[in-house]
Amino acid sequence: MFELKSQNANAYWRLMRANKPIGVYLLLWPTLWALLIASYQATSHGIPSLHIAIVFILGVFLMRSAGCVINDFADRHFDGKVKRTKDRPLATGEVSEQEAIQLFILLIGLSFILVLTLNWQTIFLSVFALILASIYPFMKRYTHFPQVVLGAAFSWSIPMAAMAVITDLPGWVWWLYAGNLVWTVAYDTQYAMVDREDDLKVGIKSIAIFFGKYDLAAIALLQLTFVGILVFVFNDLEIPWPATVGLLLALGLFIRQWALTRRRNEKACFEAFLNNHIAGMLITIGLLVATSFNIK
Repeated sequence: MFELKSQNANAYWRLMRANKPIGVYLLLWPTLWALLIASYQATSHGIPSLHIAIVFILGVFLMRSAGCVINDFADRHFDGKVKRTKDRPLATGEVSEQEAIQLFILLIGLSFILVLTLNWQTIFLSVFALILASIYPFMKRYTHFPQVVLGAAFSWSIPMAAMAVITDLPGWVWWLYAGNLVWTVAYDTQYAMVDREDDLKVGIKSIAIFFGKYDLAAIALLQLTFVGILVFVFNDLEIPWPATVGLLLALGLFIRQWALTRRRNEKACFEAFLNNHIAGMLITIGLLVATSFNIK
């Protein structure tokens, strides 16, 4: 039976986390990096076609929303016991389990319709995006590294974007994929630090629990690795200097995050996590200026 009801629209909106767009931004920025670089490689300017840009921007919103729905479905028996998540629609009973599954299927279906307007190679890659998005929420039951699976899922738009533009997956695509995966693990560790005490009580695993007292050192190492990989990619592809300026500004924000989180205060850790959106945006702006105006 079809369970989705118009009167529950606000609850569905919150279940999709559309009222908290930070995840959309963190997924969007790396997607735009790949689109800009691939377009620059193909045409010497970084502006992808309007069609491809619209497909990926809408796809980012839909897939992130689908990921939030299936994540809350997986955590439906735990969220009520965690301070930060106790008011989520599935935890409070505003949305039923059947409604959540139907909403997930609807969002995935809309995403696939968008992908069908691209080349067959990108359609093929989209299957792996669905697999990664579906399995991530359940990983915290079995491993302390669910953030690595999240990084793999959040980064999969990079090969898809490159394939849509240049119908190829050259080496820089996988370096960018690896760099973004590392960055995702870094900021999601900050996020996991917020819930560490509650996660320990309810038996959920996370990389913040695994790192323990070495969490801040691990985050710093991951962020520096991310910056190093992007410097390599930019230099290897001879992308003009504004891209590096954007990256250095992002590094400045990482330094601020280290200062914020040094006492491991939950509110400060969450603020540091949110700050990654600005870091990603600065890198995007730098790449946009570098590739679109071809500044030497």
